Amino acid sequence: ESPKYFFTIIDAPGHRDFIKNMITGTSQADAAVLVIDSTRGGFEAGIAEQGQTREHALLAFTLGIKQLIVGVNKMDDNTVNYSKARFDEIVGEMTRILTNIGFKPEQYKFVPISGFAGDNMTEKSPNMPWYTGGTLLETLDTLNPPQRPYDRPLRLPVQDVYKISGIGTVPVGRVESGIMKPNMTVVFAPSTVTTEVKSIEMHHTQLPEAVPGDNIGFNVKSVAVSDIKRGYVVGEANRDPPVQCLSFTAQMIISNHPGKIHAGYQPV
Repeated sequence: ESPKYFFTIIDAPGHRDFIKNMITGTSQADAAVLVIDSTRGGFEAGIAEQGQTREHALLAFTLGIKQLIVGVNKMDDNTVNYSKARFDEIVGEMTRILTNIGFKPEQYKFVPISGFAGDNMTEKSPNMPWYTGGTLLETLDTLNPPQRPYDRPLRLPVQDVYKISGIGTVPVGRVESGIMKPNMTVVFAPSTVTTEVKSIEMHHTQLPEAVPGDNIGFNVKSVAVSDIKRGYVVGEANRDPPVQCLSFTAQMIISNHPGKIHAGYQPV
């Protein structure tokens, strides 16, 4: 929680073995903090052709992130030693990378930090008097909440589903549009599962309704965990519910693929 906002933090792993987890998390985000390694060799490895700094920045842009804070971390390392020259070098290189990906200059900011030593996290660091910008916490407060489609039909992609003792089946996900309320009849597309919402909870607090941007868990009546799968889309049963389709138009970005993709290509 900051002086201005209450944040729901989705911690996306940085290792390439967990890219799917990163995609799942980032797809739910309104903004992102890209934490990069400022150490000699560490930063260079991250921006190399197969580096995770470059790949995560590309995925963030692809998944619709329009506000990015770049936390230039480990400024306390003895290969960096809070150097303004090193920070400026990283800012220059990252600006080039972010611009090539498609980010506009007004969509990203850089903050030199040390998560380990606490520099510029919540208070100004005396070790970097040359830096005149805000702390990481202050920079988070400069983010602008996106406009929410409250008036559109309910859409909630299911991220996971749990069976909780004493409560029952609890799907979880983020409301993308519309409003969900207790006692509402909902459908899980593309299945035919239709049920009633018994209760809604966020951050261990019961909600009278869930609105776009809320990451929630909601208890449903008389439905087994096995009946609901990740990827199902929840909608209100009697107001333009989601339905299965035969085809759709998509924008795709291929970040890594052996060989050429051509007309008639089949990946499986």
